[in-house]
Amino acid sequence: MSTATKPKHIGRNISRIRELRGMKQEALAIAIGVSQQSVSNIEGSEIVEEEKLQVIAEVLGVSAEAIKNYSDETVLNNIQNNYEGSVINSGPTVNHNCTFNPLDKVVELYERLVQAEKDKVEYLEKLLKAK
Repeated sequence: MSTATKPKHIGRNISRIRELRGMKQEALAIAIGVSQQSVSNIEGSEIVEEEKLQVIAEVLGVSAEAIKNYSDETVLNNIQNNYEGSVINSGPTVNHNCTFNPLDKVVELYERLVQAEKDKVEYLEKLLKAK
């Protein structure tokens, strides 16, 4: 009986990290300049070329080593230790509150939208005057 360890499935790791980042295959495909089908093929591959892996890692915001060594267990342990452990075990507290006033952000966005509409109206008025 062989005790050789099975190599990590790099494509599956890419898929998991992409999903954790909330990114669709199509978005990754656009970012690395390939088709969505190519991303699907990459994620189905056990081995990925080093150059392609570097590009994908950069887009996903992780290192190539992180993709190679990715483990669901490690991610779950990290989440549990940093969130549940700090809340349940009354260890160090974690501040999950906003560091900004959400209403200020809404007002800022609204003001930018209004300014964009004013700019459009001004541009259209110029076009009408030119005719």
